[in-house]
Amino acid sequence: MTETTWRELAVLALFWLMYFAMHSVLASLHVKRWVALRYPARMPIYRLGFNMLALIMLLPILWLMLRHPGPMLWSWQGPGAWLANGLAVAAVLAFIMSLKHYDAQEFIGWRQWTSHTRRVEDQEGFHLSPFHRHVRHPWYFFSLILIWTRDMSAAMLISGVMMTIYFIIGSRLEEMKLLIYHGEVYRTYMKRVPGLIPWPWKSLTAQEATALVKAAERRAAAAPTQ
Repeated sequence: MTETTWRELAVLALFWLMYFAMHSVLASLHVKRWVALRYPARMPIYRLGFNMLALIMLLPILWLMLRHPGPMLWSWQGPGAWLANGLAVAAVLAFIMSLKHYDAQEFIGWRQWTSHTRRVEDQEGFHLSPFHRHVRHPWYFFSLILIWTRDMSAAMLISGVMMTIYFIIGSRLEEMKLLIYHGEVYRTYMKRVPGLIPWPWKSLTAQEATALVKAAERRAAAAPTQ
C-alpha cells in the first residue's frame, strides 16, 4: 500500500476513535447526571438527541470508507461465500426477531421526550429475552457476525477491528451502569452468561431467566422512590 493509502487509513481510524470517545462520554452516567443537574429541562430530549447525534457522526466515517476503501485484502469465494452470507442473513433475521423484546420508544428516547422524563437512569427494567439467555449483548454479537462475514477492503478491516475493540470496551462500560441499576442480580447474570460470544455450556434455562427477572423486580420494588 502507498503512503497515501496508509494516511487515509490512519485518518479513518482516528475518526472511529473520536466517534467512540464521544459516544462513550455522552452515554456515561457522569455526563447524564451533570446535564440533569445543570439543565434538568433538557433531560427528556437527551436520549433522543444522543441517538440522532450518533447517526449524524457516522456519516463522515461512512463517506471515508466509500471514498477511500483501500486495496481489497480478501473476498469470500465458493462454499466460504455461501457460509459467510448465510451467517450474515441469520444474524439479520435474529436481530429483527430480537426487536420485539425491546421497548423501541424507550431505546430511541421517544418515550422520555413525550412523557417529559427527567430521570438519569434508563426507565426500562431488567428483562431477559431468549437471546439474552445465551449472550449478554446479542446485538453486539449479531454485529460481529455481520462485520466479519463481509469481504475485506483495507478500510473495512480497520473499521472492523475498531468496532470489535469498541464492542469489548463499550460492553464493559455499559455493564458498569447495569450493575448500578440492578446490583447483585446483574452480577449473577454476568457470571452465568458470556458477554459477546455465546458458549453452549454457559446459558440460562427459561426458568432460571424468569427467576432472575423476578429477583430484579423485587429489588426494584424494595428500592426507595426518587
